[in-house]
This record gives sequence, structure tokens and C-alpha cells, in this order.
Amino acid sequence: MSSSMLSSTQDSAAAGAGALSIAVVGPDDGRRKTMVRALNERAGECLPLAEHSPAKMAIEEFNSYPFELDQAPKVLARQYDVVFVDLDSQTEYALEVVESLNALGLATVMVYSEQADRNLVIRCMRAGAREFLSLPLAPGDMQGALARLSIHEPSLRRARSTGKRSFVFLGAKGGCGVTTVASSFARSLAQESRQCTLLIDFGLPLGDAAIHLGMACDYSTGNALEDWRRLDGSFLHSLLAEHRSGLWVLAAPGEFPRAQAPMEAYNKLLAVACQNFQYVVVDIGTRMDLKDSVLFDESACQYLVTQVGISELRNANRMITQSFGQRCHKLQVVLNRYAPHALGFDDALVATALTRTVDWKVPDENGSGKGMHAKAAGPLEEGGSIAHVARQMARAACGLPAVEEKKKGFGLFG
Repeated sequence: MSSSMLSSTQDSAAAGAGALSIAVVGPDDGRRKTMVRALNERAGECLPLAEHSPAKMAIEEFNSYPFELDQAPKVLARQYDVVFVDLDSQTEYALEVVESLNALGLATVMVYSEQADRNLVIRCMRAGAREFLSLPLAPGDMQGALARLSIHEPSLRRARSTGKRSFVFLGAKGGCGVTTVASSFARSLAQESRQCTLLIDFGLPLGDAAIHLGMACDYSTGNALEDWRRLDGSFLHSLLAEHRSGLWVLAAPGEFPRAQAPMEAYNKLLAVACQNFQYVVVDIGTRMDLKDSVLFDESACQYLVTQVGISELRNANRMITQSFGQRCHKLQVVLNRYAPHALGFDDALVATALTRTVDWKVPDENGSGKGMHAKAAGPLEEGGSIAHVARQMARAACGLPAVEEKKKGFGLFG
């Protein structure tokens, strides 16, 4: 794919200074230039776009489609707010490009064509195109498309630039308490940061995050994954439930899904979630089948939850050494139900088994795991060791200083 930067709208210095970045992709010079001229005519006016007044545009032309479909989100969707795609040069491949761009939900995709074909319009909408512009453009066509952009995507660039983060909780083995830790962390993150925070339960087919939070949810990740092609901010919000702490929750389904969702569905859901929330916490249980998704992207922070036990430490060791590789600097290890010298393991032996030190320890208040398993069946308590450690983890995650522990004193009554 080759490109040429246009300077008629603005200089390159403005490209990253709040400008609306636009890519026009099409092998046909005539059609591509028509779109660029229409955009340039709008560039001098004040666009009714939130976050873009007075209007600025950084327009870049690409005179070929991406050579490989996986280049589209890497080269275009992550770099531009809006991408215009020519349909007529290679219609079938162009539709695949549109679908690939739309998979991450990072850019608004519009298409242009000289074909006034109703079936083609329907196929474009299904692939994720937001607008279908017919050539030659009628007066007001481009203005209308950009105006509607302000309604659907009021803060495209802000969504990329505010340092939003995702936190993924993974269990070394079933029963390690990953959902308990993830749920408590998400609740604390919402309270401590006072930012919009979302918890997504990917512990399919029957996750327990909502139960741990004492919530009853009408919709689930199953609804989002089944209809992922039309997933956007409005659709996502319609599926969520709000916890009394201010945390938003997308629960796991209460029944087995009819079919396995493709990886594109998970990536799209995460992309839309990160666009609409400052922090996104994801409980994936023991699902290493998602290791190739954006959940394990370099921008995400992973928490591996394990406990002191032969099989748990063995599994954690394999995950750290075989699955995370060079990404260990972003990985944090949480030792749940921690009791000093449990099973004869001290801190040095645990570190040796894991090939690294433990970042967080959640004490076992009951002296054994049995009490914790009993508590896990009901809503999380506000106090206790899990809530305390989760609060410290949450404050560290959002850049706040740790809370000093109150020293216990002795009163007249002991």
C-alpha cells in the first residue's frame, strides 16, 4: 500500500493536534480525488463535530488496498478516525477490507461507489460501513456524512488519547478464586478512580462475576458476541447492568451458548468497550484459548491468579514461561488464599516455582481455602482481606498512592 500526504487542508503539525484524521483508500485516481476534493471543501468550514471545533482535517490518500487483510487494522484503523474505501476497483476484496477495519471498532468506515445497487448497500452495512456515498456526490452528501459522524462518534480521538487501560484476570487453575479477585478489583477500581469502569465476564459458558457482586443481569456477553457485527457503544450500553458501587457489568450468560464466537467477536467487543470506558476489567477464568486476542495485547495488563499448591504453581509456571514470553513485564502475579508456610512452601520456594516474585498476596482469613470457597458463593463483602488487597491493586493500577494500613492498638477492652 502506498500513500501521499495532502497538505492542502492543513500542515502535518496539526495532524496530531486534535485534527480529525481521515484516510481515503482507492486504486482509482479519479474517484479518490473526487472524495478528497469534497473533504477539502468541508475542511475550511466549521464542522459540527464534538472535539473538532474549529474543524481541522488531516487527509491522507492510499492508492491501493492493503496487500493483506490483517494490515488494515494495523495501518489504518489504529491511525485514522475515519476511513473512506472505494468499492468499485475490487468490490469483493474491498468489502473484506471494510469488515477487517470494522473488526476492532477503532475507526469509522465509510464507502464510496458509482454503483447504485441496493444489495451492495446492504452488504456494506453488514460489513460495518457507517455511510454509503454514491458518486457523483450530490450537494450536501459529504456534509451530511460528517454531521452524522458527530452523532455516532462524538469523541473518536479522545478515545485513543486518554490512556485508557484494560486489565485481564486469568486463573492458573479452576478454583483459584480468579473471579473473586477480579470482581473485587473492578469494584475498587471504579470507586478509587471515580472513572467509568466496566467488568466483562468471559468465564464462559457459566461465569460467576455477577453472582459475586450480588447482581441479577438481563443480558450477557453471549448477546454481545452473537450480534458482534452491529456492536457499537449504544448497543453495548443496552446490555450492561450497574452495580451500586458505580461499576458497570457485562455478565456471563446463564446458559450454554449455541455456538462458539469467532475471535473477531471478542476483539470487537473489547475495542468498543475500551472506546466507551476509561477502564475495562476482564475475567477470562482459565481460558487460554483467548491468548491470541487483543486481551493479551501489549497495551493490556494481565493478572495471573494462583495459590499455593503443587498443580496451581505448576500451571502458573507453564503459563509464565511458555505463554507470556517477553510480556512478563506487564504480568502481575496474585497469590490468593495465601498462608505463610502453607504445605511447606515459603516465599522463596514460591518464587522459585514461579520463576519470579509474587506481586500481590491475598491472605486466607480462615486458615484454609474452605472458608473462601464458601464465601465465594455469595456477594463480595465490603471489608476483609480480599477487599483490602483489591483496593491497593486498584489504586496502583490507576496511579494513586497506596493507602497506609492502620496500626492495631490496644484499648481498655483488648
